[in-house]
Amino acid sequence: MSKSNVETHTLSVLVDNEPGVLARVVGLFSGRGYNIESLTVAEVAHAEHLSRITIVTSGTPEAIEQISHQLDRLVPVHTVTDLTLAGNSIERELAMVKVRGRGENRVEAMRLADAFRARVIDASTESFVFELTGRPDKIDQFVELMRPIGLVEVSRTGIAAISRGPEQM
Repeated sequence: MSKSNVETHTLSVLVDNEPGVLARVVGLFSGRGYNIESLTVAEVAHAEHLSRITIVTSGTPEAIEQISHQLDRLVPVHTVTDLTLAGNSIERELAMVKVRGRGENRVEAMRLADAFRARVIDASTESFVFELTGRPDKIDQFVELMRPIGLVEVSRTGIAAISRGPEQM
């Protein structure tokens, strides 16, 4: 796969909420050698027992199309939407970022957190845990700025995405 025509796509997959479905979806990717860059799963319709799997993956346009078609053929899958091709979608992610810092580093961490609208959800005399929600690139940027200050660890949810407008997936 040449790097020049590799694209990153966000796929939204509506599935039956039952044991083994996620394993089958992930198995489809690993069996064909495709990487999953982000994966989120949650029940979205309790009465209907439906879950939404949001997968971010990379590949050639042909490979992404093949993945979408193969996902669509899995029995517990109801719909597959390539939100990247559909355009006009919203992507967000939640991150918790732990930073160690005293003195000037502490002041700088707080200043940057304020600029990024990150909330302090835990604090001690030597560290902070910030909560940050936004586009994945915004979170990447915040993490990189915290690295020289005293980044300890990062936990991220993965991308949640939805299309804009009145239409349903």
